[in-house]
Amino acid sequence: MTDDVARAREAMAQIPLFAGVGAEDTEVTRLGGLTNLVFRVAQGGKLHCLRLPGDGTEEYIDRKTEEQMARAAASAGVSPEVLFSDGESGLMVTRFLDGFETMSPETFRTKPGAPARAARAFKQLHTSGETFVFQFELLSMIDDYLKILGTKEVAFPDGYHDVLRESEGVREALNAHPATRVPCHCDPLCENFLDDGERMWIVDWEYSGMNDPLWDLGDLSIEGGFEPSHDEEMINAYFNGAPGDAEYGRVIIYKAMCDLLWTLWGLIQVANENPVDDFWAYSTGRFERCKALMSTPGFDTHIRAVREGT
Repeated sequence: MTDDVARAREAMAQIPLFAGVGAEDTEVTRLGGLTNLVFRVAQGGKLHCLRLPGDGTEEYIDRKTEEQMARAAASAGVSPEVLFSDGESGLMVTRFLDGFETMSPETFRTKPGAPARAARAFKQLHTSGETFVFQFELLSMIDDYLKILGTKEVAFPDGYHDVLRESEGVREALNAHPATRVPCHCDPLCENFLDDGERMWIVDWEYSGMNDPLWDLGDLSIEGGFEPSHDEEMINAYFNGAPGDAEYGRVIIYKAMCDLLWTLWGLIQVANENPVDDFWAYSTGRFERCKALMSTPGFDTHIRAVREGT
C-alpha cells in the first residue's frame, strides 16, 4: 500500500459515509491533483471521489466557502453531488462520474466539439441563478497572494512588478463598464473538466466565486493552449454567435490577467515546497506568456474596446 493510499484509508475512517464496510471490500485508487490528493473509492458497489486537502492550502483556501460553492455548482447541474464535506479538515467526498474522461490540454484541442461543450457548461453555470458566497476580486487576490509571499523566502520573475503596474490600465478599462457578477469556476484547468463526448461536468471549486463570466472563457483558453479556431468555437458557442468587440476584448484581457494571478499562486507552491510539479517553471512560464500577450500591438485595441464598451 502506498503512503498516499494509506492516508486516504486513514481519512476514510473519519467519514460516516464509509462506515460499516471492511477494508477488504474497499478499493482505493489514487487519481490526479496538483495540490490535493484525489482518490477513486469503490466500496459496496458504489463509486465515490475522495479529496484530501494539500499541505499548506489552508493559507489561501477557505474550505467552508468551498463547500458552499461546490454544493451550489451541483445544484446548477454542472458538478457532481457533494456527499460529505468537512469545512474544518477540508475532507470532501463527491459522486464519482464513471465513464467520463478527465480532460487535458491535448484532448481539449483534439477532441471534436470539446471547446463548445465546455462553453455550454459555463453558460449553464453562469445563468443558473445560483449564488457563490465568495467574491472573486482579481486585484484583491493578487494583493492577498503578495502578502502571503511577503512572509516567505521566494524570488519573483524578473519584471513582475513592472507588468503589475502596467496592468492598472486593464483595471481602469474593466471598471469603466463593470460586468454583472455570476457564479464562476475561476480556475478552469483542463483537468477540472470531465467529458463523455456529449456533455461536460466541472469539478474543483476551491478558487470559485462571483465574477465576470468572461474570466472563465479567457482562463480556459490559456489553460488549454487554445489556437484561434478553438477560441472561436468556444466563444461562438457561449454567445450563440459572434460576440461584440468589448466582449471579445474582455476574454483576451483575462487571458493575460489569469497568467498574472496564477504566477503568484505558483510562487506560493514554490515557497511551500510542493513536490507535485516544477512550480518555478510553471510561474516563470506563465509570467512570460502574460508579458508577451500584453506587449502585442492588438492588446491596446482590446483594452480600448472594453473601456469604451463597444
